[in-house]
Amino acid sequence: MEFIKLTKLSKTQKKEILNLWNNEYPVKLNYKTLSEFEKYLENLAGQSHILMINENQKIEGWYFDFIRENEKWFAIILNSNYHGKGFGTKILNLAKEKKSELNGWVIDKNNHNKKNGELYKSPLDFYLKNGFEKLAKNRLELEIISAVKIKWKK
Repeated sequence: MEFIKLTKLSKTQKKEILNLWNNEYPVKLNYKTLSEFEKYLENLAGQSHILMINENQKIEGWYFDFIRENEKWFAIILNSNYHGKGFGTKILNLAKEKKSELNGWVIDKNNHNKKNGELYKSPLDFYLKNGFEKLAKNRLELEIISAVKIKWKK
């Protein structure tokens, strides 16, 4: 597995990431079109990306961070075939090398389905094991999603 750091994504990379996003995140968070996904990305300032590429040059994981309200926010999507194999931790550690803090929203309930009908498993325990703090009083409560804020500081 190869890890590539970028500040801009190509159209092809965006298409692969959109596919990964729609397959791994809960259905309620899926984007219908590439242009809808690109619009989401365009609204995020100060982006950086780490792509996890397999031997066939296919994107199997994506980390990205950006600035929101003067804080560094991030998200990770990993093909579920690679969960529990240390790749998520590897991506996080690469990201932490140049960051002093990271913030994210994490779905903390296992009551959402993925596109393939499987249950979306909350990654909260993964983040706690990787040094993040759960900020229980900071919640995102939307019609489509319920999440808790997590924070890591160097």
